[in-house]
Amino acid sequence: MNQDEWIPKTELGRKVKAGEITDIEEILLRGIPIREPEIVDTLLPELSNRENQEIIDINLVQRMTDSGRRVKFNVICAIGNKNGIVGLGQSKANEVGTAIRKSLNNAKMNLILVKRGCGSWECGCGSPHSIPFRVTGKSSSVTVTLFPAPRGLGLAIGNVGKKIIRLAGIKDIWSRSFGQTQTTINFAKAIFESLKNTNKVSYQDRHVKYLGIIDGMIREPIKKEEAEKEEMEKKDIEKEEKEKKGIEEKEMEIKEGETSG
Repeated sequence: MNQDEWIPKTELGRKVKAGEITDIEEILLRGIPIREPEIVDTLLPELSNRENQEIIDINLVQRMTDSGRRVKFNVICAIGNKNGIVGLGQSKANEVGTAIRKSLNNAKMNLILVKRGCGSWECGCGSPHSIPFRVTGKSSSVTVTLFPAPRGLGLAIGNVGKKIIRLAGIKDIWSRSFGQTQTTINFAKAIFESLKNTNKVSYQDRHVKYLGIIDGMIREPIKKEEAEKEEMEKKDIEKEEKEKKGIEEKEMEIKEGETSG
């Protein structure tokens, strides 16, 4: 839907369209429910890109009625900006395309912030490439526990978990699961619940720096600071190289003077 044609139906939608709220994290931190997918389309337009969407499972379901079997498609999808925000949605419809669109809209209205960090004793680099602490999620018979992992390990989890965790911006993780994990919907919901529980673990202020905890997205100023540090390092290296060249040239001049003398 075109944003100009969007007519908000909720107070939050009216504030977003009027420009009073411009940050999705403000909504998620305050726990305000999102009832319109257009709110997310306005504040996080990158979630509409295909690379930020994953179709986890498409299942055919049937219901017996007086007129016969009624067939529908059950679809579960995940979306995320790969920077600390992820959502999971489920929907049913008579056609696959309609079910996918409804599932994506439900995922947009079910976004969460994910805390990232480096809680692995094997690493301790302090960068947000994993999770800061162990978390557990449960859905029906499936229980999933996620553990911090060292840099470079990758995602040690099933294919369903890789899709969801990658969209959350996590690059390394250990996992342990119990129950009927072949039930894709429950497995996906258990992983989503475990990521949601990263916001329920209490910690002290000293752990923020020690574990490199980041709540939600990494802002551009942090990236700019990192770029400035890299530029400063490059300049320092160039200065050192110039000084070395100058010293070498002086040594060559001294040697040439000695040989000519």
